[in-house]
Amino acid sequence: QAQLVESGGGLVQAGGSLRLSCAASGITSYDYILGWFRQAPGKERECVAAMSWSGTNIYYADSVKGRSTISREYAKKTVFLQVDSLKPEDTAVYYCAARTRFLLRDFLYRTVGDYDAWGQGTQVTVSS
Repeated sequence: QAQLVESGGGLVQAGGSLRLSCAASGITSYDYILGWFRQAPGKERECVAAMSWSGTNIYYADSVKGRSTISREYAKKTVFLQVDSLKPEDTAVYYCAARTRFLLRDFLYRTVGDYDAWGQGTQVTVSS
């Protein structure tokens, strides 16, 4: 069973930056992917950034496109999310997610149901 631990959240002023980290353990499959989701109060959980297994395809939600970067250290089972120019609407709990079952290596998995393990989440609060 995969276990994911996020870190790097906190209180930030609008315009600032954050770098979130997620360390995964218990993943025994060679084929796995890690992605980032967020959930604001009263809203559904949404995919913020995702990367295909091959690394050739990357997805960013429109709301963060152009000011976010997802990166990973595959061998260390770690994924990062850098978010710049933070806005109050970025306030949410950010979750790291893992998919360890069958996957297509160039496919972008972007829905909650595509992933089978979740971290506890890290709170990001952006003040105006």
